Amino acid sequence: MKYNPPVPSKLFGTDGIRGKAGEFPLDDATVYKIGRALATVLAERLGRPPRIVIGRDTRESGPRVEAELAAGIHEADGEVDVSGVISTPGIAVITRLEGYDAGVIVTASHNPFRDNGIKVFSPSGRKLDEGAERAIEALVASFSGDGSSRVGQVEEQPWHADHYRDHVRDKIANGLDLGGLRVVLDCANGAAFEQAPRLFRELGAEVSAIGVSPDGHNINEGCGSLHLGGLQAEVLERGADLGVAFDGDADRALFVDAAGVIVDGDRIMYLLAVDLQERGELDGSMVVATVMSNIGLEIALKARGISLSRADVGDKYVLERLLATGAAIGGEQSGHVIFPRISLAGDGMLTALEVLRAMRNNRCTLADLAAGMRTFPQILVNVPVREKRPFEELESVSAVAAEIEGVLAGSGRLLLRYSGTERLARVMIEGPELSTITAQAERIAGAIRASLG
Repeated sequence: MKYNPPVPSKLFGTDGIRGKAGEFPLDDATVYKIGRALATVLAERLGRPPRIVIGRDTRESGPRVEAELAAGIHEADGEVDVSGVISTPGIAVITRLEGYDAGVIVTASHNPFRDNGIKVFSPSGRKLDEGAERAIEALVASFSGDGSSRVGQVEEQPWHADHYRDHVRDKIANGLDLGGLRVVLDCANGAAFEQAPRLFRELGAEVSAIGVSPDGHNINEGCGSLHLGGLQAEVLERGADLGVAFDGDADRALFVDAAGVIVDGDRIMYLLAVDLQERGELDGSMVVATVMSNIGLEIALKARGISLSRADVGDKYVLERLLATGAAIGGEQSGHVIFPRISLAGDGMLTALEVLRAMRNNRCTLADLAAGMRTFPQILVNVPVREKRPFEELESVSAVAAEIEGVLAGSGRLLLRYSGTERLARVMIEGPELSTITAQAERIAGAIRASLG
């Protein structure tokens, strides 16, 4: 008898469904049920069969997951089209432009090829709301049997990726001329491997591209936004003006300047916020980042009269804060940047275009634009704990933390939190001097060990 693992109370995390390809919840039967449940929930909301589009990145498990999802959608009388290889922001854009009721991307983003995942977008570009997620989870749990009746490959619509690129070039780049710029792109052997080099060449840049030979296994492998060494070397060898590294689904981008120095998401948000401010387009004089963004970003923005609002970690929470505050830009250190007036999905290619636009507007280099922000030293200490009591209930921890926060006021930052998956307390401190914050972190870690170790 085949063993069917129990469905947990939650399939969806903060970034969709994710796991090992072929294993629950990404085994064939469960993926089929997810497709069926998605179409059922949408049909109930719409009062008619939904139209759904599916795309994927380059990992080898993508076509199988895609086919099971499509079969489940068909079982629930939904209409489904398949885009083939396309970026996460690409599927969000196509969902809106082509009038689909939902867009699904099969990807595990920056994870290794053995992982995969499912993200669902509404026509607005926002990810599926929590009410729909809970309804899908309940339906998946209620479906009996293996449920898989895959009907084989669905005919792909590869022009969707071209349509997305055309939209970015014509509507977002909107006359941006990259002539004379030498750019190196690392496409992570992922979803951007064809479209990104084409886009930047069409805008006039001289492009060298690496990470553009996907084989189903090499997505994110020693390349892309998690592994910048190859990009740094290529930029220096080519004498390029800058390098851009995407992750596997191209929803984020990190940068390397002409000297091979890494420019992370915090510094990108800083320089783009300044450019928007100078153009009179920085709504509310505010940037949204997360609790993990460096204190140097906050200090540099404050010097320009720009406030920083911090959200929980995750692009979902960044977007919620952007929409609540009306801010024009937000993102994470990882290079996931959102421009809500343009798109509600993070988009690595869009981010790169906006950086290049800032360089053109200011007639200066990436290093010059990023120079206004100093990244402060950061120390992170993980402390094993037997339980996760609120820190404010631990008198000795609270006393040490309050003392250190007083010392850091205005020039540093302390963050205490528990791991969401392990019995660990995390102590993060940023400040001007590494030796000082290291000693401070150890003091707090010692107090936590004494109370909870």
